[in-house]
Order: sequence, then structure tokens, then C-alpha cells
Amino acid sequence: MTAAEAVETVRTAVDRGVAGPAEVTARWRAGAAATGPADRDGVERAVRAAYRAVGLAEPADIRWFGSPLAAAATALELHGSGAVTVRETVRTRPWDAVRGRAVERVGAGGWAPLWALTGGELGPVTNALADRIRNAVLDRLAPEPDTEEEPDEVVDAALQRRTAVRLALLESVRGQHDAPWFAAFEAAGVLGPAPGDPSGTADRDGAGGAIAALAEVALGVGWWWPYEDVVLISERPVELHRDEAGRPDRADGPAVAYADGFALHAWRGMPVPAEFLAGLGSVTVERIRTEENAELRRVLLEHYGYERYLADSGAEPLHRDGTGVLWRIQLPDDEPVVMVEVVNSTAEPDGTFRTYWLRVPPGTRTARAGVAWTFGVPEEEYHPQRET
Repeated sequence: MTAAEAVETVRTAVDRGVAGPAEVTARWRAGAAATGPADRDGVERAVRAAYRAVGLAEPADIRWFGSPLAAAATALELHGSGAVTVRETVRTRPWDAVRGRAVERVGAGGWAPLWALTGGELGPVTNALADRIRNAVLDRLAPEPDTEEEPDEVVDAALQRRTAVRLALLESVRGQHDAPWFAAFEAAGVLGPAPGDPSGTADRDGAGGAIAALAEVALGVGWWWPYEDVVLISERPVELHRDEAGRPDRADGPAVAYADGFALHAWRGMPVPAEFLAGLGSVTVERIRTEENAELRRVLLEHYGYERYLADSGAEPLHRDGTGVLWRIQLPDDEPVVMVEVVNSTAEPDGTFRTYWLRVPPGTRTARAGVAWTFGVPEEEYHPQRET
């Protein structure tokens, strides 16, 4: 099947009454980033519906937590006491069955473009955030041991606890962070009827009913843990701050904050200590130079500003030509930051000419080569009629 035929297959599925991929993706993007308390009654009804759809007895106990950290701590206790997870039955098997239906509905050639427009759009940002949360929970419940300073028995015990926490986290269902898959299922027309809704294409019981119920849960909560007799549910964050690329990002507080105090601090997606952010307002050239952690040094440099750093640090240009000026910032124990300073040839409304700084690979040797790289062509092939 050609790419054009595959896209047409997706359009055919949409013509059958399924919402368009863009509309579906926008809705689930909002769900993945939603904050605030859940409609607990509605979520609990959906959880029970998911259990019934796969032939399980409804859970006798549903417990709510302010964050995935608190829920995971209880999951760790349940895991250690031998509680039986039903994630395979409630989530994995229905997931596999509905994914097969989706491929059958849009065709093998149609699934790839459909996924690209839905899950492929949401996955990178959503999964990265989920991974940050998972790593933060892991490090809080089971800190990484110092293998050089601590006794072997202490290291072994710490590593065993980290393994136990990882296993407990694997028993979770990611709730709102499963949005990429729900977007793809909905766009393919196999999400199924929501509990109490007679419309839809999939069966009310079995895989279709389970997925529909899981989708309803995902629209209201964060991570949750299904066991035979008990379900643990984490509320969503109360705050989520992101940059234009969708990465957790905040300079004056936590980028992700939960009601019980669990929080993640990040700058443009990179985890940073809370106390590190507190000092960003007073960053100096010397502070940047003396920061031992290369990643944190780059955060300081980005916050301070490359142009400002170049001026304040007395950096010397490497090369000049008709395209601009090539600068290099040497950093201890790290690759250098190389940038091309270019001036827009088109004047601003006030008659001035704006200067831009283009980050280029560390091995760049000429300003023209750097600008050519930003256009994806070799230096010898870069011959613009007019630079803007």
C-alpha cells in the first residue's frame, strides 16, 4: 500500500463517523496535561466498569492519594505483602485486543499514518513527562546508593529496594499519560462505548468495554494500581508548567506540583534541585564557570543568556565572513558551545536590524558553515540570493 493509499484508508475511517485525528489528538493532549482534582465518584464507577468488563469482581476498596509518590509507596507495601496485581487482565489484554481491532479497521497500511497523527504527536512529550515522574518517585522511595562510600551490604539493600520500587511502578496504569494510545484508538473508531453510553462500535463487555472504561478513568486521574481487592489511585497534579516544546519548565518554583507536596523542579525538561532554581536570579559568569555539573552548567548558561555571557566573559570570535560571526564558549569537562551571530538583512519597523544567535555543532569552523548547517546543506552549497 502506498503512502497516499494509507492516508486515504485513514480518511475512510474518519468518514465512517469517527472524529478527525487532529480533533481527537487535541482533546487527548488536553487530557494528558489536565490538572486539578478528579470527579471521584465518576472515576470509581469507571474503574468498577473496567473490572466487570473483563470478568473480575469489583474491587472492595478504592483508595485515593495526593500524588503518584504516595500511591507508589502503598503499592510497594502491597507488592511486598503478596497482593495480586490484575493489571494484565484489566489493562494489557484489552489493550492488545483493541489495538488489533484498530489495525484491522484502518488497515495495516493505514495504522502507521493514523498513529503518526495521534499517538505519534502526543507520545514524545507525554512519555517524557511520565518518565520524569517515574524517576522522581523511584529516587524518593529508593535513593541511588553511593557504591564507592557505603558498605556492600548497604549498597545491596538499596539496590534491592530500587528493584522492588521498579516492580511496583510496573504494576501501575498511567491514567492521563496513556493519552497517546487512547487518541489512536478513538481516531480509529475502536475506543468503544463509555459506561452507560449505548453508542460506539466496540462491545460493551470484554476488551471494548474495558478500554472505554479505562479511557474514562484516564480523563480524570493520574497513575493508578489495580489489584484483586483494592485499587490505588493518584490524583493529577495541581500545577503543570511547560515550555513551548511541552517540557516541564519553571524558574521560580516546581514545574509539576501535587496536592500532597510531591513536586518536580525542572528547567526546559531537565530535572534540577529546588535550591538550584532559587539561585538563578543571581547567576554570574564565575558561577557558570565553576559549576561542576555539566548539565546544570548548561542550565545556568541558558538562563544567563548566550549573548550576555559572550559579552561578559570576554569571549573572542573564531571566524568572520559575510554571513556572520562564529563564537565559541569553552566549558570545563564538556563540549564547547558554538554559535553564529547573524544580523537580519530586513529592517524592523523602527529601522533597526535584529541580531540572532544560532547554535551550531561544536566542530563548526566558519560562520558560513554554521549557517549552512541550519539549512541542512553543506557549506559549499549554501549560496542564498538574499539572507533574511
